[in-house]
Amino acid sequence: MTSVPTGAGGPPGSTDRSAAWELLLPAASAPARARGRALQAALREAVRSGRLTPGTRLPSSRDLAADLGVSRGLVTDAYEQLTAEGYLRSGLGAGTWVGDAVRAARPRARDLAPRSPGARADFVPGTPDLSLFPRAAWAAAQRGVLTELPHEGLGYPDPRGLPRLRTALAELLARRRGVAADPERIVVVSGVAQASALLGSVLHARGTRRVGVEDPGSPQHEALYASAGVSTVPLPLDAEGLAVGPLRASGVRAVVTTPAHQFPTGIAYSARRRAELLDWARSVDGLLLEDDYDGDFRYDRAPVGALQGLDPEHVAYTGSVSKSLAPGLRLGWLLVPEWLADDVVERKRTMDLGHPALDQALFARFVERGDYDRQLRVCQRAYRERRDALVAALEEHFPGAEVSGIAAGLHAIAALPERYGPQGRFLARVAEAGVAVRSLAEYGHAVGGEEAGKEVRLVLGYAHLTPGRIRSGVELMARAV
Repeated sequence: MTSVPTGAGGPPGSTDRSAAWELLLPAASAPARARGRALQAALREAVRSGRLTPGTRLPSSRDLAADLGVSRGLVTDAYEQLTAEGYLRSGLGAGTWVGDAVRAARPRARDLAPRSPGARADFVPGTPDLSLFPRAAWAAAQRGVLTELPHEGLGYPDPRGLPRLRTALAELLARRRGVAADPERIVVVSGVAQASALLGSVLHARGTRRVGVEDPGSPQHEALYASAGVSTVPLPLDAEGLAVGPLRASGVRAVVTTPAHQFPTGIAYSARRRAELLDWARSVDGLLLEDDYDGDFRYDRAPVGALQGLDPEHVAYTGSVSKSLAPGLRLGWLLVPEWLADDVVERKRTMDLGHPALDQALFARFVERGDYDRQLRVCQRAYRERRDALVAALEEHFPGAEVSGIAAGLHAIAALPERYGPQGRFLARVAEAGVAVRSLAEYGHAVGGEEAGKEVRLVLGYAHLTPGRIRSGVELMARAV
């Protein structure tokens, strides 16, 4: 049977032998008096949308009429009308073809990924240097995995993650972060965001409706826990970490913390505060949700071990490769207390049936062969150099500036002398000069007067910038004010 081609993706002149009425059936089924106009409109739209591409040969009027169950005259009239309009072309004895006068408006997929604002200098924190990604080592690991992975390894994985990767992660986290890591309680996730959503969902199912968060803190926690039906309660910090008094008064029984390197203030929780938080968790049978987002990067001494190692039954520990390799890999881990493990695993199963098996096997090999440790050393050297460049540039161009927080991570806090204020005016001027930068106030939950106050306190991300770009960016800020 000859039929109308869909034209989608075929070479010029090709025809799709699928049933013609799949494309034109609605028109053929129209009331008799409107059938001709409906057929013309359907053909016209098929050309406009690209379903019929330029150069596609159409069936003869006799064949198409037979396929659709309509009179040949309706098809002939439609062909003649669309030929007159330029949608089709025909020649005596040469058949009817889709013309090339119409350029179909093909829909384009939008890219909603977060991007750099395109500023002359971009100090917005949160992004590593993606040029440090170890492409050669990653490609070698990928080739090795594709060679050695058995066919059954590409089936649905354990929702917790491949045993090989969970074993490698347990050794890695115990060695580098002091975690009490049982491979049976590790769940491989697509980053800390999914870990938070998993925990929020499980806690909600167990009756939790509120979770404490650091103030100031990461802005994403509110939306992540809200998606699970759990609201967030902002809790203040002091010089040692999360303030225990307000925590006890809040009545929450779960709280999100970044004890190794608090975001955004840059402090490390003191030993006393860590002990006080664990005492609180034990007293209320509560849970500390530890986000170890950049715990490997300490530049003045060895990193402080994870809080989870002190009490694995009252701390859920999360981490990822987003700062050490690339956020686009969407690869992380969640280590949960035994009493939560079954619920978390079941929720992970229903959420996505497990993380991609090939990615897991690749990262397991990467860790086992020492490539991940080498990558961490590369990043640590680069980011320490960039932090030093930032501190030196601030001393040169903003005399009297104070950089607070420990020498760690991918960002620093800079308090500028009062003469550079008020903060609102400072931010407006540097923005006009093409500098993207955020104030510490932007990471607070409470709306107060800090933004308009005299003190200028900036959160400066530096990991994604070369030392030269850091120096020129700070100089650009100084010239602007």
